[in-house]
Amino acid sequence: MAILVTGGAGYIGSHTVVQLIDSGFDVIIIDNFINSTPEVLNRIHTITSKKIKCYNIDLLEKDKLKKVFSENNIEAVIHFAGLKAVGESVKRPLYYYHNNITSTLVLCEMMKEYNVKKLVFSSSATVYGSTENVPLKENSPLGATNPYGWTKLMLEQIFSDLHTSDSEWSIALLRYFNPVGAHESGLIGEDPSGVPNNLTPYITQVAVGKLSKVHVFGNDYDTEDGTGVRDYIHVADLANGHLKALDKVLTNPGINAYNLGAGKGYSVLAIIKTFEKVSGINIPYEITGRRPGDIAVSYADPTKARQELGWVAERTLEDMLRDSWNWQVKNKNGYNKS
Repeated sequence: MAILVTGGAGYIGSHTVVQLIDSGFDVIIIDNFINSTPEVLNRIHTITSKKIKCYNIDLLEKDKLKKVFSENNIEAVIHFAGLKAVGESVKRPLYYYHNNITSTLVLCEMMKEYNVKKLVFSSSATVYGSTENVPLKENSPLGATNPYGWTKLMLEQIFSDLHTSDSEWSIALLRYFNPVGAHESGLIGEDPSGVPNNLTPYITQVAVGKLSKVHVFGNDYDTEDGTGVRDYIHVADLANGHLKALDKVLTNPGINAYNLGAGKGYSVLAIIKTFEKVSGINIPYEITGRRPGDIAVSYADPTKARQELGWVAERTLEDMLRDSWNWQVKNKNGYNKS
């Protein structure tokens, strides 16, 4: 029996695939490489000494997806595949709704046809909308502020309806916060295309001279240093959360949402200062105006994941930034570009 990982060559997907292999699972990847590269498969092979079966297809291609299910004995699916840029989703909402939602419907139809009813879904903390009532709990009010977030929330509702219609479905909805870091080997990590949207890769690219300075959006929030506070989690801890959730869905039918976060927040300036400490490099930054829709503080209450999955975030902020820096130093221009 194999675990099918959609988007398995992506940032979080690749780290999860490594941990699945290390835990003795057979893994099959589906990826269309829109936001990743086949080079990731070579890196996974180097880390694990295992060749991975990978199908270069789009989930919207139903006939090709059917071939994957017919050729393999799939036990469960971990579903990462989807478009994820918030800004792009605002500019191209139809593209995001069609790609993220329709492709998932096709996947679920195929899972149903082949009686594969165990699913771990890569959701997001964006389903909590713009609430500032922290820490965020799984029963906090849900909402969204952009089409990307709405696709995650709509899919959570679809999965809930699916389980209601057929209680054999076992589904874990993993709402995660801000993944950072990289595999300790430095072989796989976050490789954004163009200018990074996330803080940590932006900082590391400044550190290697690819970008001139970090833009800090607002320093007048009601926080310790005036900059926004967010929950950051090491990608290896996040990957481990998927394995814990997989164990849950393999043994306990039901549907449950879990926050995967550190349970505390770090400010933008704290991230910069900690990175300077672990790297020994000064990071120039400029304070600019707030971005529309940004809130002061957002962090998780991960109690439910600890109690029901036996999962906790183990790595420190220093670990996250040290591993991010190790990846950037070894891959200045990312995959296939060094």
